[in-house]
Amino acid sequence: MSEFGVLSIVPPLLAIVLAIATRKAILSLFLGVWAGAVIYTGGLGLVQTFDWIIAAILVDDGFHATIIVFTLLLGSGVAMIWNLGGSYAVRDWALERLDSRRDAGLVTWLLGLVMFFDDYANTAIVGSSMKDASDQLRISREKLSYIVDSTAAPVATLGISSWVAFQLGLINDAYDNLGVEDPPSAFEVFLSSIPFNAYSILAIAMVGIVVLTGRDYGEMLTAEHRAASTGKVTRDDAVPMQDVEAELGEPSATEPRLVNFFAPVGVLIAVTVGSALWTGYEPGASLYDMVIAADYAAALLYGSFAMVASGFLLGKVYGIFGLGEATDTTVNGFGIMLTAVTVLVLAWSIGEVVASLETAAFIEGYVSADFPTAVLPIVVLVLSAFVAFSTGTSWGAMGIITPVAIPVAWSLTGDHTMVAAVVGAVFSGAIFGDHTSPISDTSVLSATFTGADLIDHVRTQLYYAVTVGVVAILVLLTWGVTGITPVALLPLGVVVLIGLVYGLSEFDANRRGVDPVAANRPTEDAIETDRTKGE
Repeated sequence: MSEFGVLSIVPPLLAIVLAIATRKAILSLFLGVWAGAVIYTGGLGLVQTFDWIIAAILVDDGFHATIIVFTLLLGSGVAMIWNLGGSYAVRDWALERLDSRRDAGLVTWLLGLVMFFDDYANTAIVGSSMKDASDQLRISREKLSYIVDSTAAPVATLGISSWVAFQLGLINDAYDNLGVEDPPSAFEVFLSSIPFNAYSILAIAMVGIVVLTGRDYGEMLTAEHRAASTGKVTRDDAVPMQDVEAELGEPSATEPRLVNFFAPVGVLIAVTVGSALWTGYEPGASLYDMVIAADYAAALLYGSFAMVASGFLLGKVYGIFGLGEATDTTVNGFGIMLTAVTVLVLAWSIGEVVASLETAAFIEGYVSADFPTAVLPIVVLVLSAFVAFSTGTSWGAMGIITPVAIPVAWSLTGDHTMVAAVVGAVFSGAIFGDHTSPISDTSVLSATFTGADLIDHVRTQLYYAVTVGVVAILVLLTWGVTGITPVALLPLGVVVLIGLVYGLSEFDANRRGVDPVAANRPTEDAIETDRTKGE
């Protein structure tokens, strides 16, 4: 147990409560770190506060520093695409082919499913590519950021990605420590855990349900009615995490070309994937070995740099701008990401606080071998969600809970299926906690690349995340009690979600006196007006 006891959970919870109450993410995070320093030192704690902030940047052999540079370079890549006219080209292309808000949401969802290899790259590519088109079709930034966020991380937990590689290492270490004779491979356990990753699977389905039905409830219903009726894609007092047009002005390109969007994005994907395999290569290594051993942070860095370099080349080839303006665009692109980087650093600093106050040990103290096996996956899911919610990092939650959950599952049952179940529950809980936390790095980046206000994004997504979380828990509970395979239960979970979306949207709309479908399709006059504004 932590020597600080229940005080160890005060800093992250304070930051979360303040962020939701004040809508000031940076101030709330800083006060959370400072509160932790006061508890840790028993004094004013300012020196310790900044020590933790610096440590958060330098932690894990520079992993966070690499992510910061990657994020800044992505900002430069977005700025390049903007200045090359690529964003306008995609907007015009989408408006010619996408006739409704439903179509735009569906394309965004499908793009998110395709970009499975990393959630950061997913949010950057999908958010940036669909933002302008969704604005023209009067989709609220809150809705766009929800679609992006609730697709990116869940998809990354179901395929070959940086997330899976990290979890495979934790599974392997846990089995090594157990000393089990003839254990299954970590990859076998992961594959078996996929049906138990109920939250991620149902979250992806929930996005599709919301998009296809056009129905909303909670604060998202308010946001969608505002956007559909007034064209205001953000509320009046919102502070978008990124506003490319305000920061960079009009593009230099006079003739928008799709190649100026898709070429940099293609370079980002190709170099990132290629670099990941290259960093994991050793003589005789299989594709699986390369995926597991890859340095994904470095790969993202190389990919984002190549994306910026491609902008220099395209600007020269099409005579849009020279070397000097391209350099200025690169630097200006750093500027549009400074808010995101600040929030990321402070969110990571909360992680330093909880490590120093031994918050994990306090939480682990409530995990024992006395839990009934039927509810063990649910307990694991809830604990993972709490850690991810309060620390802002799903990877941190995985790192804390997995080494505890696997030994408990094995000691209780001696069953590899139960081990797989708790592994899936860890994934589910970590993503659930991430989706409800205003200090989550994936929430920050989703809001950034869709140009949404961070707290507005979290507040609107919260209703849907909790709905999915409840259904996921019911799925795992039914499996624990009846033994019915989750493969059969998950389709029933989707049916339940459909019923809940219809029921909750009708109830909330009737209570507010509005239509549960804000607008399936804006009027032609509204689209033409918005199109004219964008020109």
